[in-house]
Amino acid sequence: MEAQHLDVAISAAKAGAAELMARRDNRIVSEKAPRDLVTDADVAAQKAIRRVLEEAYPGYAFVGEEQGENDPPAAVRRGDPDAPPCWVVDPLDGTVNFVHRLQNFAVSIGLFAAGRLQLGVVYDPVYEELFAAREGAPATCNGRVMKPSGCERMDEALIACSFPAGIDRHAPAITQFVNVLENCRALRRLGSCALNLCYVADGRLDGYWATCVQSWDAAAGAVICRQAGAVINGYDGGPLDEWSPKFAATSTAGLNRRLTGLLQA
Repeated sequence: MEAQHLDVAISAAKAGAAELMARRDNRIVSEKAPRDLVTDADVAAQKAIRRVLEEAYPGYAFVGEEQGENDPPAAVRRGDPDAPPCWVVDPLDGTVNFVHRLQNFAVSIGLFAAGRLQLGVVYDPVYEELFAAREGAPATCNGRVMKPSGCERMDEALIACSFPAGIDRHAPAITQFVNVLENCRALRRLGSCALNLCYVADGRLDGYWATCVQSWDAAAGAVICRQAGAVINGYDGGPLDEWSPKFAATSTAGLNRRLTGLLQA
């Protein structure tokens, strides 16, 4: 993957972030579904991101959380040799945090090409942290090369998780939560899939799992994790499905086995 793609994705992420920060104190909020929020900032940020990406690469496909562009072309999903590269964009990952004026939200941009995710950019505009990676190069935070924590033991691990909106107490995710909580050092629910994955890549979290997120939530962070040297696979221990991500990301293979074991218990 060319470095120019990364430069364009960074420019697009910062354009989207500018829209978010301009609306942070006067955003207009509505519900897509019960307890599933969207704001005018999400929509404005996605439009700004798309303008930058399409100006540079007009022939590429586009998947974004907002405005009904949620599915890739069939040829892209299949990984056909003649399928165009596809941007996978979450203009505001962590909308609930944004609505409540909390930290932990970000712009996330991934690029899927030749049947796999090859590039990821996640930008946190509050802390001005830019996480970036592409195939063939290390993952970085503001230019600093990242590496995972190296944690192997579940009882020493700081783990994060994501829950779906409107979760029921009898849902399997609650059982998973309790199983992990009883065995790890501490468990967090921070509210941004993209940033959680970046924090695993940078050794701030030892592990993170999610079974309820979408492709645009995880695309960029999955690349960043992989290029940093973290382990990311299906939560059942199988391969990661980039278009339907139900995964466990950890600092090491040993911790991944322990976490996925608890998720299936």
